Amino acid sequence: MLPVTLDRTSAEPLPAQLAGQVRALVLAGTLGTGDRLPSSRALAADLGVSRAVTEQAYDQLTAEGWLEARRGSGTYVTASRTTTTATAPPVTTRPTRPTSRPTGLTSRLDTGTPFFDTRLEPGWRRAWREVSVAAPPSGYDDPRGLLELREALAARLGRTRGLDLHPDEIIVTAGTTDGLRALLPELRPGPVAVEDPGYRAAAETVLTYGREVIDLPAVETVGDLGDAVAAYVTPAHQHPLGRVMPAADRLALLEAARRADAVVIEDDYDSEFRYDVAPVPAMARLDRGRVVYLGTAAKSVVPTLRLGWLVAPPDLHELILHRRTITHAGAAWPSQRALLTLLRDGWLDRAVRSARRVYAERAPRVAEAMSPYATLAGPLAGMYSTWLLPETDARRARDAARAAGFEINLLSTYARSSGLTGLVIGFGGVTDAELDQALAAVTGALGA
Repeated sequence: MLPVTLDRTSAEPLPAQLAGQVRALVLAGTLGTGDRLPSSRALAADLGVSRAVTEQAYDQLTAEGWLEARRGSGTYVTASRTTTTATAPPVTTRPTRPTSRPTGLTSRLDTGTPFFDTRLEPGWRRAWREVSVAAPPSGYDDPRGLLELREALAARLGRTRGLDLHPDEIIVTAGTTDGLRALLPELRPGPVAVEDPGYRAAAETVLTYGREVIDLPAVETVGDLGDAVAAYVTPAHQHPLGRVMPAADRLALLEAARRADAVVIEDDYDSEFRYDVAPVPAMARLDRGRVVYLGTAAKSVVPTLRLGWLVAPPDLHELILHRRTITHAGAAWPSQRALLTLLRDGWLDRAVRSARRVYAERAPRVAEAMSPYATLAGPLAGMYSTWLLPETDARRARDAARAAGFEINLLSTYARSSGLTGLVIGFGGVTDAELDQALAAVTGALGA
């Protein structure tokens, strides 16, 4: 029997309690790699709960990479604090600059445009009406951001990402890249490792600050960061391959960061949009002293709101805050005030639920259309999926989509040294009819 205790009076669901306690047992070393867990039926009987509780907990931990179900054998631990791995040294390159957007396109099937439910427009308008009658600050606002907003964000991050934060630990930013711009000057001299393929804006931001970019293989375990002073990753939903970083890989990366005295920069850009299991917990939960956490409202609200948040270890937090105080840096007060209303009114929760339902319906449609021609790079989650196929085929499909009035990104524009090719197909910022038209153009080209 596992040494776990479930509290039926707690507001936290029983499957989440069980998953959290098993995760803690692995991190504490009580459970090690290769240990066999009780069957879901046996554990349910031991705990006096329905089997659905233990099955949901095991499914969640399997999705996160802590456990592995072996057919006919049982469920085993796949990650522990003692897990050690090593890889070849990362390759250093300068990212290629993306090509400019062609003119005359009607719709973008990209990774950054979320679904906006028009039925929620009254709440959106109400938020901005409240901004119009609220008294703005008489001078420069708190560089950390509005206190009321930081309080609301702390509550939300605790509920959705498992981060126990005091509002003063949060710095409101003007988005993810603004958070990076705030962090980079405070790091000691040295290069920054960025996932490859990866978020193009992150790599470009690092270069803009005069730092070298080291390519961090996005689908391999990282056991050595070399002389990198930071590693930028998207562990909950790797951008753009869609992979969830397994628990063992998370621990290996943290251990590599400790050996290099580097920080891990966690970009948690769309973790709420999982369809199969609960959102994967934030990596920052594993080591708050080593991980810089970046969040954004771009995927849950709209990118043009230009708001995000940063949580850094105490020493970096103080350095960032000091510089922002001197330079009067900060996110726009009207946007902060509007987001506060959206959070307080429950609008954001409704928007996330609505978008998740839409994505859960659209993702299989994309998969059904693309599966005969390409290989899915990662699990279906979020507002896009990535498909591996030869560059010549990907370009032919991209050109056919352009001719039909749609922009679809090539995977090669996200890659630097990895050499991966294919298509990255977003489905958040289009209508159902537009998605069908774009897929018809793509599959028509691939099937020709």
